[in-house]
Amino acid sequence: MSDDANVQFSDREALRYHSEGRPGKIEIVASKPMATQSDLALAYSPGVAVPVRAIAEDPSKAYDYTAKGNLVAVISNGTAILGLGNLGALASKPVMEGKAVLFKRFADVDSIDIELDTEDADKFIEAVALMEPSFGGINLEDIAAPECFIIEQSLRERMNIPVMHDDQHGTAIISAAGLINACYLTGRNLKDIRLVVNGAGAAAIACTELIKAMGVPHDHVLMCDRKGVIYQGREGLDQWKSAHAVKTEARTLEDALKGADAFFGLSAAGALKPEMVKDMAPKPIIFAMANPDPEITPPDAKAARPDAIVATGRSDYPNQVNNVLGFPFIFRGALDVRATTINEEMKIAAANALAELARQQVPEEVAAAYGGKAQSFGPEYIIPAPFDPRLMEIVPSAVAQAAMDTGVAQRPIEDMDCYRTALRSRLNPTTSVLTLAYDAARANPRRVLFAEGEEDVVLRAAIAFRDGGYGIPLLVGREDVYDRLRALGVEDPQSFEVYNSRNYPRVPELADFLYQRLQRRGYLHRELERIVNQDRNIFASLLLAAGEADVMITGVTRPYAQAFRQIRRVLDPKPGITPFGVHVLVGQSHTVFIADTTVTERPSAEQLAQIAIQTAAIARRMGHEPRVAFLSYSTFGNPEGSFLERIRDGVRLLDSRDDVDFEYEGEMPPDVALNPAMQRIYPFMRLTGPANVLVMPGLQTANISAKLLKELGGDAVIGPMLVGMEKQVQIAPMSATASELVTLAVLGAGRIVQ
Repeated sequence: MSDDANVQFSDREALRYHSEGRPGKIEIVASKPMATQSDLALAYSPGVAVPVRAIAEDPSKAYDYTAKGNLVAVISNGTAILGLGNLGALASKPVMEGKAVLFKRFADVDSIDIELDTEDADKFIEAVALMEPSFGGINLEDIAAPECFIIEQSLRERMNIPVMHDDQHGTAIISAAGLINACYLTGRNLKDIRLVVNGAGAAAIACTELIKAMGVPHDHVLMCDRKGVIYQGREGLDQWKSAHAVKTEARTLEDALKGADAFFGLSAAGALKPEMVKDMAPKPIIFAMANPDPEITPPDAKAARPDAIVATGRSDYPNQVNNVLGFPFIFRGALDVRATTINEEMKIAAANALAELARQQVPEEVAAAYGGKAQSFGPEYIIPAPFDPRLMEIVPSAVAQAAMDTGVAQRPIEDMDCYRTALRSRLNPTTSVLTLAYDAARANPRRVLFAEGEEDVVLRAAIAFRDGGYGIPLLVGREDVYDRLRALGVEDPQSFEVYNSRNYPRVPELADFLYQRLQRRGYLHRELERIVNQDRNIFASLLLAAGEADVMITGVTRPYAQAFRQIRRVLDPKPGITPFGVHVLVGQSHTVFIADTTVTERPSAEQLAQIAIQTAAIARRMGHEPRVAFLSYSTFGNPEGSFLERIRDGVRLLDSRDDVDFEYEGEMPPDVALNPAMQRIYPFMRLTGPANVLVMPGLQTANISAKLLKELGGDAVIGPMLVGMEKQVQIAPMSATASELVTLAVLGAGRIVQ
């Protein structure tokens, strides 16, 4: 049974997970097409001879023509598997496969596991060194001390690619990040703290070396092993332990902890007793990192010292020291600059980046990954969560910069802003699609009104919108909005503008405006005064109409159609325009715009033509040259049908205009619109490639298609975006996340949707 209180499973379930379907956790997927004889000829003989000759002439071309530059080997001999000990190379394979999966999941690094059946350090070193041509980096894993020190050092000296033993340095980097923030919260300086390290194995020594490199004085660190304190003059110390021996009268762990500021445990369960914790300095920092059970549990540590900050290696307690925060992103940055090694400066850069990230506002994705529990920087959140999407941008860029600053980068990055954008888009393809919108919003910050300002998801979106520099968020809500903001970790909630209809001085003026619009629809003035005071969508729309804001965002508390009807009571479409909705589907290699997905049940020919023109303009503003397809079940009249004429008329209307500057064609089904092979069947086809704007024949097909693709297709989905209103207003789905709300706000503020 799992020891993790949050994740319960049986041995049988674990075995079934690893055996169902294709056994194991990894597979190899081709990155190039293999569908035709021509593809095969290029992939293998004779086409493969061309890159072979190029690499033979210039070995650096291997990074251009093979997967080497994004491929890391995870290598072990199984002599120290997790907390299980020496079970052999083959038994370590599930762990190494898991490591390879984590590389891909968190940093888009391809990885292969290699298990070497030897405990001879020299044989291990020789085998790994001979594989240098195959890989861009080497991640050593689960190798017992002291052989792990010898192996890593020898390989670092022999190989010209990054080599890192993650059990040592991953733990060191994450714990260093936590220590930085624990010191920040307790008002300490790293140069002044006194630290006790219990354990003298690979991870403990690496932690000690890194924190000393970061400024903790040598004589401020007392290391203990099974025999007690490692002090100068103690007999029987090996070279790695003796390097950390200090002059001290302390001989036991209990002696060492008296007055100590911090404790790093990399030893055994129960090694730290409550009475020892009581002897530590005020606001003690306790990192009990033994696995699977810590040296002391957080409840026991807090019972002894309520002022303590506690971290462990477990996910069922706050502040997990989890290596997945380190190795994927460290190798990502090292690979991207073709670093020849991973040096101390790169590790310190990673630790500082992680520490800084934990101090920032925590995104909604983290709360969603942990059962909806909101997180914010403080004693129980000093280390970022592994599912924070910003890790992919922050840590690799810091590591890459350090590699360049220290001269170990063979391919320096010229534009770090572009690199950060590329990092974001590796795991989230919408990032590259939205780059123009982000830039436009930042260049001209606008006032964005969030109509449902009492909802936590909306407040998180408003915080992220402000922190991203995209504009000025405004909130509709009551006085307790400030308390909600404070609970979400905002130190200055009063800096947010909150509009409360109950004390807003212009409510009578807004009610008069609304009465002028609705007096002939059966509404009484006093009734509209009540609606203005009670309906936040009406109130927000009136604020937008009155010029208090530039953009309005709503939708998470009301169905789309209901929200749209409320807004239409206050705001009109642009003259001559029928509003419509656009969904954007974003994959790794394609972006497709679908319209109208939200408003008109059966658009006329004129409306179809207008939808095509405006959606093409949106695609262009988002950086895509539009190719518009008018969709139908019929392919250019075959078969005939009763509703085809309006689609054909829509195409003819574009034919009749002299201001259409994009490709378009219709009517056709999706396979003809998207498949170049199908398009070649029709020599008169005006599209020169797959369509990226799909004009749908009706609301039902459009809405169903967009939502079906969102749920089943695997692509990221942006929208729906509401187009054609006189004022910029966006209605989000009721299930929208904070990130999706920010995206709609940015699209509106950046004037991408008009």
